[in-house]
Amino acid sequence: MPNVPGLRSPYAKVGRLVYFGRMLDKLRLHAAGQLPPDYMPNLGKGFDSRCCTFLRVGYDDLKTHVLAHLAADDTAVLAWAELHGGLRSDDECEIWNNFLSKRGWRDDAAAILVKRLTESGLTGTPALTLFDYLDFDEGRDPVAARAWEA
Repeated sequence: MPNVPGLRSPYAKVGRLVYFGRMLDKLRLHAAGQLPPDYMPNLGKGFDSRCCTFLRVGYDDLKTHVLAHLAADDTAVLAWAELHGGLRSDDECEIWNNFLSKRGWRDDAAAILVKRLTESGLTGTPALTLFDYLDFDEGRDPVAARAWEA
């Protein structure tokens, strides 16, 4: 996939959480007609679904809120999610971040990672996780940037 302007790395945090900002980017880009068609079948699924489950908010509820408040910054949207789903502890957020950012590395998603890297012609990259794959696929190098440390 090409680099999508306005779609951040899954490693980027909003508050204490990885991935959440990327999900918001996808919602906003889709609403603006700027999300590439390849992304649309997975809206609300995969990492989006896991993120909403972690936050204990429905994807459709989050989508409705984001679209009704397009000017709201990401921290305000996260605050809304925490108000409706409950605040997570620092330990829960650490576990979430580590789980999601390492998905595909020596776990049951490893085969999916290999498949995606092969399909995208990225088998020579040092991608170890699905986050790495997403970044490489969109033209970012998370290894050189040490994105997991940001």
